[in-house]
Amino acid sequence: MSPQNLQTLLEFFKALGNESRLKLLGILSQRECSVEELAALLHLKEPTVSHHLAKLKALNLVTLTPQGNTHLYRLNPDQLQDLSKAILTPEQLAGFTTEVKPQDWETKVLQTFVVDDRITDIPASRKKRSVILKWLVRKFEYDRDYSEKEINTLIQSHHWDSATLRREFIGYNLMTRSNSIYRRQPETEWRDESSEFN
Repeated sequence: MSPQNLQTLLEFFKALGNESRLKLLGILSQRECSVEELAALLHLKEPTVSHHLAKLKALNLVTLTPQGNTHLYRLNPDQLQDLSKAILTPEQLAGFTTEVKPQDWETKVLQTFVVDDRITDIPASRKKRSVILKWLVRKFEYDRDYSEKEINTLIQSHHWDSATLRREFIGYNLMTRSNSIYRRQPETEWRDESSEFN
């Protein structure tokens, strides 16, 4: 998301983060009103209403029509739609996460469950468990056959429960097993449980 769009979005939410301004937009979405009418409807002072309208007008969310000595305000639905299309899209909102890296979360999981290269506990959460299993399976060489004894020995150097972790390797598609021979799968074949935060 561009800095300009980000600033517009912040101003938009700031403008709508006020109860009185939301009520103003609600009224103006139904009919045109003067400052005097709005003040009476919302039980606010006219300068206060004018202040709120100025904030909304700065974002072009309301339009102003002169009528003699009075100004009539109305919601600008086109601007609301334009803002929604330009800024409030999943793609634009995803721009906020450019500095949020999934690996930061994975690092935190590893720091929680791995101490001195040993797994302190097997997480109950499937996503967290996936992080631990992927860390552990990377201890095995790719494109090499392992006997069950070799698998157990290496796993037990990191956690005592080799039977559970060995089964999880298969369940998460991190390894294949055929005739008690294990082989590490390519990472493209691994089941992805850790793409979302948990």
